Amino acid sequence: MNRYMQTKWSWIEGTHKVRLQLLESLNDTDLTYNPGGQNISLGALFRELGEVQYSYTQSLRTFKQDWSYRNLEVGLESNSIQLKTWFQTLDEEMKAVGTALSNEDLTKEIDRGGYAVTAEMQLDIYLQALLIFCGKVSIYLKVINKVLPEMHAFIG
Repeated sequence: MNRYMQTKWSWIEGTHKVRLQLLESLNDTDLTYNPGGQNISLGALFRELGEVQYSYTQSLRTFKQDWSYRNLEVGLESNSIQLKTWFQTLDEEMKAVGTALSNEDLTKEIDRGGYAVTAEMQLDIYLQALLIFCGKVSIYLKVINKVLPEMHAFIG
């Protein structure tokens, strides 16, 4: 097992668990909530995170970041069961790809379209994206009067 999986993966996995707790606390009506303006619905925010996760997983396979993937599954944004199922698949795939990397692979650069970072840094950046997502979701939750103490304990 590579050093990232041994020392840092638990942060990503823990944040994935927080995301699952979030989904389990929401119903399909909650997912349709949109605060207005140019914002997206809560369900679309989850879909967007899944697309980001897919992009990061693929970048660890190909050493090139590609942001073009879109999940066009009908009803995904408004169905918590569909979202949970999709995220379980994404999580398993990311863990498998991360586990397959060698310590040497972690030092290889990933082309992010204009600049490159090591695969290890790419995983760290993905973790930051997860934490940013948690911050965004916490705003939506406050507006719809849903609070998850577990999330606040994990992200501060």
